[in-house]
Amino acid sequence: MSSVVARRIIATPALHASGAWAKIVDLIAQDQNSPAHKELESVVGIASSLISEESFKDAPAVVRGKGPRVRLYCLYNEDAISGEDASEAALATVPTAGDWKMSLPCPTDDLEWVQAALKNKSTRITARDLSEPVTDEDEDSQRENASAKAVRINQEAFFRS
Repeated sequence: MSSVVARRIIATPALHASGAWAKIVDLIAQDQNSPAHKELESVVGIASSLISEESFKDAPAVVRGKGPRVRLYCLYNEDAISGEDASEAALATVPTAGDWKMSLPCPTDDLEWVQAALKNKSTRITARDLSEPVTDEDEDSQRENASAKAVRINQEAFFRS
C-alpha cells in the first residue's frame, strides 16, 4: 500500500467554491504554466459545482501521481469559518508532475452529467460516486495482486521435475 497525505481546504461560506478549487489547483500543481495546472483550471466550473454541493466534505478528491496519494477534503460551515481543522500546507512533492490522475467525489444523481462533462475536458480527471470507498493502491498493484491470486501451481508436476 502506498502512503497517503490528506489536506483540508477551507470552502463555503468562508471562501466561494471556485476559490476553494483554485487553492486545490495551486496546491497540487504549483507551476501556473504547467499543463496540469491548465487542465485543472479547465474543469473549474464542474469542480466548483461539486464543492458547492459539499461533495468534498466526507469523500475526498484523490490525486494519484508522483509521491504519495493526496486526499483533498473541504471544510464547510462553522468548520470553514473557524479554520481550526484546515491543513493547506504545501506538499513535499508535486503530485501532478509526470503521469497523474484525479478522481472527484460526486453525488449519485449528478454522476452521469459530471462524468460526461469531465470527459470532454480531461482524460486525467474523472468522477466517482461519493458513496464508493476509495482505495489507496495503484490499479496496477491491484491487477498484479489479482494475477498473483489467479496463479495456481501444480505441485505434483512441480515436484516431478
